[in-house]
Amino acid sequence: MAETAAATTVGPDELAALKQVALDGGLDGRTKLSCSGLAEHLDASAQTASRRLQRLDDAGLVDRDVLADGQRVTVTDAGAARLRREYGDYRQLFESDTTLALEGTVTSGMGEGKHYISLSGYMAQFRDRLGYEPFAGTLNVELTPESARTRGEMAALSATATRIDGWEDGDRTFGPATCYAARVESDGATYDGAHVIVPERTHHDETQLELIAPIKLREVLDLSDGDRLTIHLGDA
Repeated sequence: MAETAAATTVGPDELAALKQVALDGGLDGRTKLSCSGLAEHLDASAQTASRRLQRLDDAGLVDRDVLADGQRVTVTDAGAARLRREYGDYRQLFESDTTLALEGTVTSGMGEGKHYISLSGYMAQFRDRLGYEPFAGTLNVELTPESARTRGEMAALSATATRIDGWEDGDRTFGPATCYAARVESDGATYDGAHVIVPERTHHDETQLELIAPIKLREVLDLSDGDRLTIHLGDA
């Protein structure tokens, strides 16, 4: 739960362009397209389509190779994650039973979780909104490549999500987070009552996940670094 700057954002027009690039094959590899062809799909001018691609490139959501007769474009991992978040929003609108299972391996963190979890501004909200005081530390999970790609679908799990507000302490500002109710399984053992905590600002990339619980998950589930586990979300 760190205090880094927020990631670059793009607007709905750029997201529409990103979706079209993906539909044209940009998720599977570099797809050749022209700004005029993209513009036709977007009902915009070629200049407008070019600007949207440039913004997507600047935001790290696509990679481009400009050619004499067009360009080859691929959706990056960050771009795919952004599309999955959009997909999660639509699932929330149209599907009443939304669940998600993420797989990964236990890994050691850098000790930051213990510090931030224990801060009074967070702890008071955990007690009030989650109904417990978390163990002073997080369980860190390295997601499999497939789960890292699908984690954006957590946005659809609003029914089991709890908002933790940001707060200030003197000259320091601590960012907000969202907690998702989770059931953790590993080697036949299960713990139901944990939460995946997703800070709005974080040093972690999409492959890293943190869990909190009123107990020490490593001890209760007998976990060591490298052990595989599955995190079930949206069951509540």
